[in-house]
Amino acid sequence: MALLELKNLHVALEDGTEIVKGVDLRVDTNEVHAIMGPNGSGKSTLAYAIAGHPAYEITEGQILLDGADVTEAGADERAQQGLFLAFQYPYAIPGVTVTSFLRSAINAIRKARAGGVDDPVPVPEFRTELFAQMERLKVSRELASRYLNDGFSGGEKKRVEILQMAMLKPRVAVLDETDSGLDIDALKIVAGGVKELVGPSMGALVITHYQRILNYIQPNFVHVFVDGQIVEEGGPELAQELEKSGYAKWEKEKVA
Repeated sequence: MALLELKNLHVALEDGTEIVKGVDLRVDTNEVHAIMGPNGSGKSTLAYAIAGHPAYEITEGQILLDGADVTEAGADERAQQGLFLAFQYPYAIPGVTVTSFLRSAINAIRKARAGGVDDPVPVPEFRTELFAQMERLKVSRELASRYLNDGFSGGEKKRVEILQMAMLKPRVAVLDETDSGLDIDALKIVAGGVKELVGPSMGALVITHYQRILNYIQPNFVHVFVDGQIVEEGGPELAQELEKSGYAKWEKEKVA
């Protein structure tokens, strides 16, 4: 039984346009899977569908998390069961501080896992863990009291995304082009945070257009994604091939 399993997944937009056209994928603990594809291939749609975004309709297939069918589950239910999505463009939430957001998210998960009974994390325990993770990820303590992503730089937003992942400790993390807009120092920190978290309790699905983040998070498996489908699979050497040759080979095959 895989940690995350997609079975013949088809996803359409609200107007009925099919974007994801039958994806089979298994991600387990201690594994990093990379999905690489050209712009407009449907990579972000796949990520949103896995996370339960209501604008994307699953028209066929299943999403299983730890063997449980979550295809019809809401985004909050999936998160409570251990699914995490790091956005390509993280949203700003004026009026909600980073600290408040993280405590609320952690407490929601704890409540769900306690059968609906409130089980808030003790404040001293939360603060100790938060400051330790902020130091490790080189996130300024000043950001803890600021509104989430409001006025943050691109690098700050992405580091705070990984901070959320470190605090929530999901079972599986989906990273949607987290490397987008990062300088090399921020990229190393973000990649290091992901590498430290992937292990016996967590697996990761890294969605990216470029190979550069995979220089720091070596994937176990690489999947080439073109026109809503996985068209090729291999090991980390496949990412190196894509860096050299691009996606033209597979795009021509799809057209043919």
